[in-house]
Amino acid sequence: MKVIIAGGGRLGYNLANNLIDRRYDVTVIERSKTACKKLANELGIEVICGDATHIETLHDIDTGDADCFIAVTGRDQDNIVAAQLAKNELSIKKVIARANNPRNLEAMRRMDIDIVVSSTEIITRMIEQEVVNAGAQLLITLNKGRAAIMSFTLPENSALDGYAIKDIKMPPSSLIVSVVRDEKLYIPRGDTTVRSNDEIVIICGDDSQKTIERLWTAVKK
Repeated sequence: MKVIIAGGGRLGYNLANNLIDRRYDVTVIERSKTACKKLANELGIEVICGDATHIETLHDIDTGDADCFIAVTGRDQDNIVAAQLAKNELSIKKVIARANNPRNLEAMRRMDIDIVVSSTEIITRMIEQEVVNAGAQLLITLNKGRAAIMSFTLPENSALDGYAIKDIKMPPSSLIVSVVRDEKLYIPRGDTTVRSNDEIVIICGDDSQKTIERLWTAVKK
């Protein structure tokens, strides 16, 4: 997966480091030459010294196969401009922007930006759940990120196909909310069976999200 980060300050540095640990292909755009040298030397990644709010700078990067663009500079206005250029001019499919000032959150969410957040961990989690994991989508976080409502479309050859919900070993901190099949909504009971291509909505704690993802996206071997 290829991720482009606009902003190489402390948040951009930590985010890049987190994504590198997850084996992502990371490129950072940063204005400061000093910060660029630090990123390149310490993280060993491609760093573009330039302004991400200028389309000329973005055109200097190979963005054709980019999966995600993340604007995390220290100025909300710059994040808005960079994110909108990435979305509208470069057609990058997932664009995330940082809101430094909480008062700007709602205004930024009404713009042409896929996700507006303000935390390194939330950004990383959203990339993993909304970009990386086929069939899985984070709908909303709850209790300051300590819980989430997630949606899964069971794969064609799902390992859970034909299982009754009572027989699926779910983590204690999770609950199946609904099952959608052929555009019909079902409120699940213990004897409700799930099928490939069903859409399942689950509420789960932060400690069980990884287990839930593996369970509901698994296929038959």
